Amino acid sequence: MTRREPPRSTARDLERYAALFASRTQVMKTSAMRDLMALTQQAEVISLAGGLPDTSTFPPETYAGVMATVAHDACAQALQYGPTEGIAAVDACIQDVMAAEGMNVATDELLVTTGGQQVIDLVCKTLIDPGDVIVAEAPTYPGAVPTFASYQADVVQISMDSDGMRIDELEETLDRLERDGRRLKFIYTIPTFQNPGGVTMSLPRRERLVRIAHERELLVLEDNPYGMLRYEGEALPPLYALDGGEFVIYLGTFSKILSPGIRLGWAAAPQPVLQKMNIGKAAADLCSSSMTQLFVANYFAAVDWKRYVMSLRDVYRQRRDVMFEALTEHFPREAQWTRPEGGMFIWATLPDYIDTTDLLARALRENVAFVPGRAAYLDGRGGSSMRLNFSGVTESQIREGIRRIGAVIAEQVALYGTLTGAEAVAPQPQSAATDERLARVVELPRRQPQQDRVERDG
Repeated sequence: MTRREPPRSTARDLERYAALFASRTQVMKTSAMRDLMALTQQAEVISLAGGLPDTSTFPPETYAGVMATVAHDACAQALQYGPTEGIAAVDACIQDVMAAEGMNVATDELLVTTGGQQVIDLVCKTLIDPGDVIVAEAPTYPGAVPTFASYQADVVQISMDSDGMRIDELEETLDRLERDGRRLKFIYTIPTFQNPGGVTMSLPRRERLVRIAHERELLVLEDNPYGMLRYEGEALPPLYALDGGEFVIYLGTFSKILSPGIRLGWAAAPQPVLQKMNIGKAAADLCSSSMTQLFVANYFAAVDWKRYVMSLRDVYRQRRDVMFEALTEHFPREAQWTRPEGGMFIWATLPDYIDTTDLLARALRENVAFVPGRAAYLDGRGGSSMRLNFSGVTESQIREGIRRIGAVIAEQVALYGTLTGAEAVAPQPQSAATDERLARVVELPRRQPQQDRVERDG
């Protein structure tokens, strides 16, 4: 059997179909991570780009045992359609995970989804008309950017510092939007180990954000994929726990604590919102996979899932620390980076004369990849920043990947020095573990004392 060649697009083809495309396609964007995925699957490429957990840590014998149980006990159900809102046995697993972070939720407030990404899509489908406003952090999750664009939302981004989204700037923005008669539909935030910034919203800011939601009757979409992946410091309550499920829509996922391949996430939301999301989901995929839902249910019944998550913490903590050391050794002294207490990402910022989109093209020639900063903004900012993932690669790959990126940066620094006459500042190798100042460099500015007073008094 001959292999069919892929179709070739021509200018005539594009002209033929252009009149048929919906207007929203003119503003649709691709995901930076998805664009890089095919390329970074090549064995020779060290990818620090994806938000990948290390699925090689999952015991194959556990997978085989759980799937054998599903096949023996529930084969017909696994191969059949399920209810749109999800199988009841999975609700109990979700409740267990949320309880581990101090949240109580009723089963009729849960919707099982095909990954956490579908929650973002369903919230937009449910709430957004073209031109409606979404408020998000700056930078924000690169995977949310194409979703917001697809629904033709106007995204207003609020700057962050080392304590997360600046709530004083948020309030000023809300006042301005109200004066301008703009319709704000929801606030999107990743308060814990933010993607891509790595920072965590402080407790005073969390409390103030929830009070703002109640005072102004605003919905908040809390994206919490990484809350269980804490490596140091004290855990903070999720916004959903502070709110009680009145104005906060909670997004959870099994991707980071179990595996992304099962494609299961969930939403916890006020019932009127959840009912609309359920209708939207039925139109999109009828239901999430019964097979993977039963896999999760049987896994939770047979295995101590918390112990597995604890093992992930140990692995990822060490990889994060290795990346800190490599950054200190190979990046120029002008570079800055966040120091996350958990999660999967470090946000690094280079001198402003270096464009990381151009740098990525050069880095790919050295078989190393990262996500350029502009992918996390909708207004062109982030040109000198990059997102680096440490969870999905080995310690040796982290060291070599950062070394390669550092070498490409050094070329750019040297070229800038040649063109401008400025003195190039080369990295000075030393141990991040013994230099606390370098280990804790943070690109995002710290909040000012008056902000503390506003939050305490608010």
